[in-house]
Amino acid sequence: MNMQNRRDFLKTLALGAAAVSLSGCGFSGLTAPASEKRTNIVLIMIDDLGWMDLQCQGNKRLDTPNINRLATQGMRFTDFYAAAPVCSPTRAAIMTGQSPARLGLTTHIPDRPQFAPKNATLLSAKTRDHLPLKHVTIAEWLKEAGYATAFMGKWHLSGRRAPAGQGPTEPELRPEYQGFDVNIGGCDYGGPPTYFDPYRIPNIKPRRKGEYLPDRLADETIAFIQAHQDQPFFVALWNYTVHWPMEAPQDLVDKYEQRVGPGLKDPRYGAMIEAMDTAIGRVLSTLDELKLTPQTLVIFTSDNGGFDGVSDNRPLRASKGHLYEGGIRVPLIIRWPGVVRANTLCRTPVVSMDFYPTLLDVANLTKTGKTLDGESIVPLLKQTGRLKRKAIYFHYPNYAWHGSNRLGGVIREGDYKLIERYDDGSVELYNLADDLSEERDLSGKMPKKAAELKRKLDDWLAESGAIMPERL
Repeated sequence: MNMQNRRDFLKTLALGAAAVSLSGCGFSGLTAPASEKRTNIVLIMIDDLGWMDLQCQGNKRLDTPNINRLATQGMRFTDFYAAAPVCSPTRAAIMTGQSPARLGLTTHIPDRPQFAPKNATLLSAKTRDHLPLKHVTIAEWLKEAGYATAFMGKWHLSGRRAPAGQGPTEPELRPEYQGFDVNIGGCDYGGPPTYFDPYRIPNIKPRRKGEYLPDRLADETIAFIQAHQDQPFFVALWNYTVHWPMEAPQDLVDKYEQRVGPGLKDPRYGAMIEAMDTAIGRVLSTLDELKLTPQTLVIFTSDNGGFDGVSDNRPLRASKGHLYEGGIRVPLIIRWPGVVRANTLCRTPVVSMDFYPTLLDVANLTKTGKTLDGESIVPLLKQTGRLKRKAIYFHYPNYAWHGSNRLGGVIREGDYKLIERYDDGSVELYNLADDLSEERDLSGKMPKKAAELKRKLDDWLAESGAIMPERL
């Protein structure tokens, strides 16, 4: 299906219409009752926020009162996983509902061969440098179903530099071409040149010198919500913070100078987290003031584990760029008044691809013939049932920017997690219920279990069409 045909198809989607067919995508049809009031959706994703980087996650050195309050008003997930240990694949997975392995977009954009360590025996797998326009994003479905849609912050899915006449250029791959009516800040940047105005981000105009970027994105989000309060809206507030560079208001930096210790390595990082919390609190307060909170789903999460240079991921092992828990396990809080019981905890493993089918359910869009890697978690939110799948999977065949990771894949089934190393075929097996820090490799003591999980992982990699690294 070419781009024009796809756009024409999407224009035919109407509430209350009969199911329609879409080949090559995740759904053969979407329908929705025309009479039902739609739930607003605010999807907040913080960049590089680690599992322990919130007060409500147990870090007492940080002050995050607004996120704490959100957690008491909704459901907090203990075992939520980013689709990848780095940003771009997770972002693509959320937009499409497909795994990085299936998308062929497996590392941060752009991939650089020089990231490989000197003693490497494998080359990074080939990976896409952008999210192709052929994918029907969750924003496109919601937009055609009558939602006003806005993207605020970091996109990092439009890195292509195509020669003239050979496909879309970088600006033509930004959020406004993937279903968003408004795009403030979304481009190919992985991090901002600076967090203080003027930001030097292509599509954020300077406004007030010295203004802080999280505050600016909160202002833009608030303005969008105010302008569209009388219709259903979907806002993706994907903050650049707490990604490098480490910059925050000086008064907060001074505050956290006094708190450095286990749980906080860098006072600038603590300051960035609290400033982010304050900005998000303003968005949440706007929903209250406009009396929109009862009809708005709010999701708060991160795109990968914390950056080791500033984030203390303990008790999790390792950090961003690694397949250990510190690289892929991240916070998730969901508030959905009237549906999600307040102050609840969910221990079921869920993953970034689950947002896509979940948001379709939330918007009352029914689906058939799905070929997605995610599963709607509405039964968990309503506490009415379990998920159908038995396991979740990961594929990271590329070297992170630090070059210290081993290329590999992961399966988590129940409490067991197996990591397969692509360089030598070795495996590591952990029981996360007993060993959250992944200190005791059980593969030697439980060879049958390790072999069983490895077979399932290898089968999933084959079914997904995963691109594997090449041997040097």
